Amino acid sequence: MEVASLYNEQFMDHVTHPDYKYALEDATLEHDGVNPSCGDELHLAIRLDDEGRIEEAAYTGHGCAVSMASADMLSDLMVGKTPAEALELCDLFKRMITGEEKDDDMLEEQLDEAALLKDVSHMPARVKCAELAWRTLAEMLKE
Repeated sequence: MEVASLYNEQFMDHVTHPDYKYALEDATLEHDGVNPSCGDELHLAIRLDDEGRIEEAAYTGHGCAVSMASADMLSDLMVGKTPAEALELCDLFKRMITGEEKDDDMLEEQLDEAALLKDVSHMPARVKCAELAWRTLAEMLKE
């Protein structure tokens, strides 16, 4: 895999112009995530609507391009999902990022832009970066 294929225009747009990187007021749930191996840190917050669906998701923090783009993609994907659906997507993302799930069509259908990160599975040092936001959301929803 070429690194250039990961750092494409679509990926870099999430890094340079994130839509969901802000402090979310009136959050229903919040959780901090840390990747001690590289120092990436994020604070993830979601607000649930009256039906229990994720109405809004946002994050703040700092880290490498992979962790920040992944957090932005996660925040976008989770809007409108139930906590159970969000947990399923977190599990699917983990399987993709560790190379266990390789069905490209299914990954793109379910993970949308986050499927761009599938090639991280070939970059072991970046797996924890990519999964930081997803692991943080799963921990938050399981508590």
